[in-house]
Amino acid sequence: MIEPLRVGLIGCGRISDIYIQNCQSFPEIELVACASLDLAESQAKAAEHGVPKACGPQDIFDDASIEAVLNLTIPAAHAEITLSALNAGKHVYSEKPFATTLADGQAILDQAVTKGLLVGNAPDTFLGGRWQTCREMIDQGVIGKPIGVQVFVGTHGVERHNPNPDFYYQTGGGPLLDLGPYYLTALVFLLGPLSRVSGLARRTFDRRQIENGPRKGEWMPVEVDTHVISQLEFDAGSIGSMTMSFDVWDSETPRVEIYGEEGTLCIPDPDPVFGANIFGGEVWYRQRASSRWSYQPRPQGRDDWLVAENAFGFNQNSRGVGLLDLAYAVRESRAPRADSGLAQHVLEAMLTILDSAQTGGSMLPLDTRCTRPEPLPRTFSQRPLP
Repeated sequence: MIEPLRVGLIGCGRISDIYIQNCQSFPEIELVACASLDLAESQAKAAEHGVPKACGPQDIFDDASIEAVLNLTIPAAHAEITLSALNAGKHVYSEKPFATTLADGQAILDQAVTKGLLVGNAPDTFLGGRWQTCREMIDQGVIGKPIGVQVFVGTHGVERHNPNPDFYYQTGGGPLLDLGPYYLTALVFLLGPLSRVSGLARRTFDRRQIENGPRKGEWMPVEVDTHVISQLEFDAGSIGSMTMSFDVWDSETPRVEIYGEEGTLCIPDPDPVFGANIFGGEVWYRQRASSRWSYQPRPQGRDDWLVAENAFGFNQNSRGVGLLDLAYAVRESRAPRADSGLAQHVLEAMLTILDSAQTGGSMLPLDTRCTRPEPLPRTFSQRPLP
């Protein structure tokens, strides 16, 4: 057991509840304060969860006893808060995206090095049992050398369940920047860094209507493309395609399929309890012996996929496990698995896809590279959450 990392939270919106709940279950994390620009909001959140201190962001920065900041602000504020925390001498774990521009991301990387501090970044879903199982199967050669991947995430936006969905449709938002980090981060974990990407995109509606909450019926403008198709090329040789959309009413397409020389891994649409944040869920696979396409006509009795054994933990909504790993990284003087280099690489990939879509869809090289994160030890992941 390590000495607990003293953490101050900045950003008390809806997403903070699951973070606080999970982090309070980890003895390695001591959540000592929560802050937002609205002091009443901070006080209500602290009272709800029994956090000792409610304050403003500057109080977090000024408190010398706080070692790390959990940055749960809106995307447009991520870089500013992270840089302020680094300047105050604190490690940072931030929600995604890492930043909204590559320049801001590089400024964070540079400042972290200058200050000798660690920066971690969501998503940490790749630390969940489902993706850890996939990585183990790939490393063990169950499907042979990976050659290709297909990713499809189609929804019809967030205005049906989010009462204030405006920022999803403003500059810096959209399905790729909102959903892409989950899947691109997982793909880098599974297949290694990307070398080239391309994109095509369209904006289907110029405005959207909020369908819930006190603003129900209000129309909001759409500033970003909402249906994005991309091509991906990895340093290790795999190639793939990825669709991220806020314009799809329904689909039967699996979220992810990974094709190897000797088999296929399939990540089906997760159980509704997991939503888009697929820490857990089944991993399906087929090999030559179970392939439905081995003979003509198709053999009988091969309709069901094989289901991989998931011997890892963190299969429920485990937001905050990335911060837990960062706590160990601080004490062990190593990089966290969900580190800033990975986040900057994923950010560059997404922004380059969007650049490609604006300039004819050509393949464009990426300048950044990152270390492929190590898998979690099974013993580390097998711990209970609330």
